[in-house]
Amino acid sequence: MKTRILPAHLITNAVSDLIYKTSFSLPYAVGKRIEEMADNEDTELAKTALRVLVENNSLAAEEGIPLCQDCGIVIVFLEIGQQVVIDGSIAEAVNGGVEEAYRKYHLRKSVVADPLKRNNTGTNAPAIIHVEPAAGDRVSVTVYLKGGGSENMSSLKMFRPTDRDSDIIDYIEKTVVKAGSNPCPPLFLGVGIGGTADTAMLNAKKAVLRGPGTRHPDPEYADLEARIEERLNGTGVGPLGFGGRSTVGGVFIREAPTHIAMLPVALNLNCHSLRYGRVEL
Repeated sequence: MKTRILPAHLITNAVSDLIYKTSFSLPYAVGKRIEEMADNEDTELAKTALRVLVENNSLAAEEGIPLCQDCGIVIVFLEIGQQVVIDGSIAEAVNGGVEEAYRKYHLRKSVVADPLKRNNTGTNAPAIIHVEPAAGDRVSVTVYLKGGGSENMSSLKMFRPTDRDSDIIDYIEKTVVKAGSNPCPPLFLGVGIGGTADTAMLNAKKAVLRGPGTRHPDPEYADLEARIEERLNGTGVGPLGFGGRSTVGGVFIREAPTHIAMLPVALNLNCHSLRYGRVEL
């Protein structure tokens, strides 16, 4: 088996470039979904709110202005092929890319070094880094920018294995309605089901990166996604909390094996500005 050496600075460059792209332009599927919701809304206020989001996306790209004043905490997923050896420190490479991007593109720095002392690092580093092994000799780098407002609405509930799908849907509806306008809907909702509490929360993050316009490959989970989406869009929360039928732009489930006594369900509420990008090295 031939080993491939990957210089760490290539990860730095990839992270910096992805932060730039995701800060100033929504992924095509996300922008398209918001346009679709604007076309299908009934109330003028909801239509106006969604059209403002469409215009915001265009202006951000044209003028080089961040999509949101909250430039997010950086979450990086690395899938590293087992035939790859990284020449250098992975953490230093990722955080170097974060520091470079936030300095070079004048992005708001929102990371504090300690959760209680609240001292801003001044660089938006360190990032939250998740590393997973993969087959082959390539490295996949995914950057996901998460704003504080929507992240504050995260939720986890440990259901009983005997609870029904309808119980899960009820819990999701109550969470989204209670959140109201705080997470800046229309939401892109990641749902982690199974595993342990920490696995479910991580899978809720990963799920939303599947992107709008997709459904779970398993018909049972695809049906559950559709039922959740229908229920949430019937709540009347609407875009930015102004009412309407566009509370969510998509629901994405990611499941994991779990213990016979457990059924964890985690929710990752992402605002309308779903900012992520991926590259393979």
